Amino acid sequence: MIQSLEYFLSGLGVALEPTNLLFCFFGVLCGTLIGVLPGIGPVATIAMLLPVTFYLTPVAALIMLAGIYYGSQYGGSTTSILMRVPGESASVVTCLDGYEMARRGRAGSALAIAALGSFFAGIVGTMLNVLFGPEFARIALSFGSAEYFGLMVLGLSVSIVMSHGSMIGALGMVCLGLLLGSVGRDINTGFPRLTFDLPELSDGIGFVPLAVGLFGIAEVMRNLDAGEAFTGMVQKIGRLWPSREEGRRATPAVLRGTLLGTLLGILPGGGSILASFTSYGLEKRLSRRPQEFGNGAVEGLAGPESANNAAAQASFIPLLTLGIPPNAVLALLVGGMMIHGITPGPTVMTEQPALFWGLIASMLIGNIMLVIINLPLVGIWVQFLKIPYRFMFPAIFLFCCIGVYGVNSSSFEVLLAVGFGLLGFLLSKLGLEAAPLVLGFVLGPLIEDHLRRALTLSDGDPTVFATRPVAAVLLLLAVLAPCLVLLPQFGRRRREIFQEEA
Repeated sequence: MIQSLEYFLSGLGVALEPTNLLFCFFGVLCGTLIGVLPGIGPVATIAMLLPVTFYLTPVAALIMLAGIYYGSQYGGSTTSILMRVPGESASVVTCLDGYEMARRGRAGSALAIAALGSFFAGIVGTMLNVLFGPEFARIALSFGSAEYFGLMVLGLSVSIVMSHGSMIGALGMVCLGLLLGSVGRDINTGFPRLTFDLPELSDGIGFVPLAVGLFGIAEVMRNLDAGEAFTGMVQKIGRLWPSREEGRRATPAVLRGTLLGTLLGILPGGGSILASFTSYGLEKRLSRRPQEFGNGAVEGLAGPESANNAAAQASFIPLLTLGIPPNAVLALLVGGMMIHGITPGPTVMTEQPALFWGLIASMLIGNIMLVIINLPLVGIWVQFLKIPYRFMFPAIFLFCCIGVYGVNSSSFEVLLAVGFGLLGFLLSKLGLEAAPLVLGFVLGPLIEDHLRRALTLSDGDPTVFATRPVAAVLLLLAVLAPCLVLLPQFGRRRREIFQEEA
């Protein structure tokens, strides 16, 4: 533990370098802005900014992308509280009691509770990365190909269970992602797969056009289709500090939300959305005043806001130590690492300690920046809400196309991104989520690689996955995870969460 703290201090030196500090500030500022603006979201923003990372150092690029992710958790609470419009999906629960507090003249208190609770949860999540990240990495270093195969299959299985809507649809999206990930020449035989004799596909489908299309361009289409009518905005902010009674009620909720969010953030497919809804349900059950929930309960705001930020920070643990992205946003970060030739997993900590510890240390700095950005500048963020979307979408679409073209100077990839944009829009119309597709696309080549390697080392004996205890347990859990939905209580709670979010 002492050694981890020493490494963390060295990481602070990396994070405090002027360039890295600048991109940390840009990341959290951009994250706050896209969290405030409804209809954009961190996934679309990171997808659009991926091409920019080609021109940055790996440390600066990942610090910026990570800042966008956890910064959006902060910014999303502003529109939820003032307008009852969630800036991003994890802030849906904040609408329930945050907006009611604002309507009763306590908007300032609500914003302060959300920001301070998020700050505490973010700091705790960062320190857990410091303390437990190396332990996860040591365990992961003992894994062989069979164990990694089981772990990645488990990640996909849990993501199917935790995805929105139909599990059959989520399974289909994972399979489609695996299929798209197999396009290109076989790395062992050089035989072309699913290229349709197009030379542009011989190296496979690029991650940037897929991500920008599915999330950036598709998001523009969805917003134009949905319209842009935002009404009911609270005009008066009031005093930006909670009363003593509000602080007394918020404190235990923040602590519970932080603990719950940390545990759920580590799970693949869990993340901020599940953490915020679960925290709200827990606070309502524990409260002596359950009738206040939905009418301005402080606990109903403090708990979920802390939970979604703790989950955002904790989700970096499996990403950095095991190479498993728990959600779609961090799958994009895996893409960003691969762009720079970095293989995500436990070797990152040993082979590139400056990147590993610099990224973790930047989260501490970023959380401090976010408190400064969110509370004093809330009036400025409110002004951004008045920008009509018809002025924003042409710039977003143009930026998407320029970014994709700039990667390989390929007009084919621009057309590919537009095609994936149409696919993403169609999937949303069918009620299907694109996140499992991205996870399948990112993990597919890794799963294939570890499967082949495990079979090669065992001379083609498939029982290697049963005779190695850890691999067998992981694969058994992967099979059992979808069976949880058959349990009445779990299945009912899963439906309630996604119905409330909708």
